[in-house]
Amino acid sequence: MEAERRRAGGRPSKNEANAINMRLLDGARAAFARNGIASTSLEEIAADLGMSKHTIYRRYPNKALLLEAVVSRDLVRFRGALAQAAAERTEPVGSLHNVALSYFTIGTNREYSAFYLSVSAEAATSPSMRDKLAVWTSAALEPLRDAVVSAQAAYALRPGDPASICNILVDLLEGANNRVRLGTADAPDDGASRLLFDERWDVFVAAMAPGGATLAAN
Repeated sequence: MEAERRRAGGRPSKNEANAINMRLLDGARAAFARNGIASTSLEEIAADLGMSKHTIYRRYPNKALLLEAVVSRDLVRFRGALAQAAAERTEPVGSLHNVALSYFTIGTNREYSAFYLSVSAEAATSPSMRDKLAVWTSAALEPLRDAVVSAQAAYALRPGDPASICNILVDLLEGANNRVRLGTADAPDDGASRLLFDERWDVFVAAMAPGGATLAAN
């Protein structure tokens, strides 16, 4: 509880309060990933972190708000990583390749992915969580959709609904991610992982080459 104690005579400084909040979000993320969303309580998170539950309740009065905060922070980081990857190449297909590779690289991280697998498991039986997950996923994929649109504008990909094309790419990448995440090795082999990505990227480019059938929105 030492990290959350107020300074003598006053409240925590802005930096101290931010550090407490970041530690809280880290702890909540780990607990959600480990136990599942439904099975995790704010009291358990507080105990794991050595915080008083009042410290959490002052910031997040309920678990749903804490979950939203965890996801919101992840979204900022995820979108930032994809946007940075896109900016490293000027040609549209190269930019799309970089964004896809960044998506894949992040997704192969088991610790990172465990949290979203827990969210997905909750969404399978909770309509409200499915609605939230759809909103979060759409926001997360915006940089990838934008890269698809740019590639289409340069006539490097077939015309059609960008969201449908983006979803096809994501399906390919998620299949590769699952192979890496569920592999028996403690640490995935970088070369083997990259080969998985390259093979699926080649399939995507071949399937979405200009001149193919136009994909309509679902």
